[in-house]
Amino acid sequence: MKIYIMRHGQASLQANTDEERQLTVTGRDDSARMAQWLSKFEPSLDCVLFSPYVRAAQTWDVICNFFDTETVEVCKDVTPYGDAEHMADFLLALSEQHDYDTMLIVSHLPVVSYLVAALTTDRQLPSFSTSAIACVEVKAQTIELSWIESPVSIN
Repeated sequence: MKIYIMRHGQASLQANTDEERQLTVTGRDDSARMAQWLSKFEPSLDCVLFSPYVRAAQTWDVICNFFDTETVEVCKDVTPYGDAEHMADFLLALSEQHDYDTMLIVSHLPVVSYLVAALTTDRQLPSFSTSAIACVEVKAQTIELSWIESPVSIN
């Protein structure tokens, strides 16, 4: 199984609250480029979970047309300071319960880095630029970070 973990696109700093920050034009463009790139080898996603924060929801709105998706849900647990250990357990249980082969999580720093570390066998703590996507592969005996790509690295 593959779990794709994406950090939302670049967002404006101008908002009444952190939850209300909106994507910039660059954030929309970079997110669309990443989705187009990912969809070339992963055109279908069994499950998508995204943060209720505006910038994460907007990121999903920008990229959703690149994928055929089965289940899409807002998930309050993937906000910036969500519990990564809890989320990792939840994702693994959810994938097993529904026999998912692919999942996409659209979230924020720092939880995206902590989620990769919570999921992986070697507990790597990767760095995420905006719109970056990491691929975590769940294999028989291990869970490994296969790659992390950003808008700059796919050019």
